[in-house]
Amino acid sequence: MPTVAPLDIEGHVVSTHFLGDIPVFAAASGAIHRLDGGEKVTEANAGLLTCVKDPASQTLLTGGEDGRVLRIAHDGTVTEVAHVPRKWISVVAPGPQGAVAYAYGKSTFVRLADGTTKEFVEERTVEAVDFAPKGLRIAVARYNGVTLHWVGTAGAPVDLDWKGAHTGVTFSPDGRFVVTMMQESALHGWKLDGKAADTRHMRMTGYPAKVKSLSWSPKGKWLASSGAPAAIVWPFSGKDGPMGKAPLELGTRANILVTQVAFHPMEEVLAIGFIDGMILAVRIADGKEALLRRPGKGAVTSLAWSSTGKLLAFASEAGDCGVIDITG
Repeated sequence: MPTVAPLDIEGHVVSTHFLGDIPVFAAASGAIHRLDGGEKVTEANAGLLTCVKDPASQTLLTGGEDGRVLRIAHDGTVTEVAHVPRKWISVVAPGPQGAVAYAYGKSTFVRLADGTTKEFVEERTVEAVDFAPKGLRIAVARYNGVTLHWVGTAGAPVDLDWKGAHTGVTFSPDGRFVVTMMQESALHGWKLDGKAADTRHMRMTGYPAKVKSLSWSPKGKWLASSGAPAAIVWPFSGKDGPMGKAPLELGTRANILVTQVAFHPMEEVLAIGFIDGMILAVRIADGKEALLRRPGKGAVTSLAWSSTGKLLAFASEAGDCGVIDITG
């Protein structure tokens, strides 16, 4: 079995990431723990709500109850990106060319590398933001759908409407699709590469619980999701994505929900974290499973691979975290 280096952190751990070769763990308290020649702690937000990785700069972006958006480097250096007094910042996203998006209320703000900030206002509260893989474009999830905005030009926004609450959003790696997580225990997608009027709908339903984790395979052929007693993996290799196709169900366990999914950075291998703390790796080609971690104290809240794919970091709601060496 792979070797696990455990790390116990007090309370709920929101997310884990690798900055270069350094695993980092972001706790809800606002403490960022780094395993860099021993455990080092940086105090970030007073009450951390979200922590995402900016892969271009190998830094973290955080938002918190203190209204601050922070950039945290691999050595623990903290830089303030934005400060909005008396607002909770739970939506943050990294973009190309040093751009950062953050949102509160009905507004999304994109701060460019030169310090200029642009505001995009929706009719309903912003729930999530993602940048397109090419071009400075954002997708904003809201009630009843998604709005697409070009950041650098004055082009009209594009509304992708579908009734219900959309709580998360992701572009496919090739930019041809946009997919949302919904309050109604479903995914919904739109095909973007047809004619302007031809944004085809994709309904991905049948989940027993709300989907809280999505992960694209390295080349974007598959989209893995949580929210069921198996990882539900949708095929996106065809021109119409998953329409008319059944998903794969990987790592099935009776009545034990998958809470996190993370594709290996180079291979079609999926790490699956469960509500009881167990972690499996499953190969797409043949469904072969490897146990990476036995059940722990709390649900897995985050999974992150190192750039080489030899290490897998995990975080949990009970603070029992660690790094798994899958070569061990």
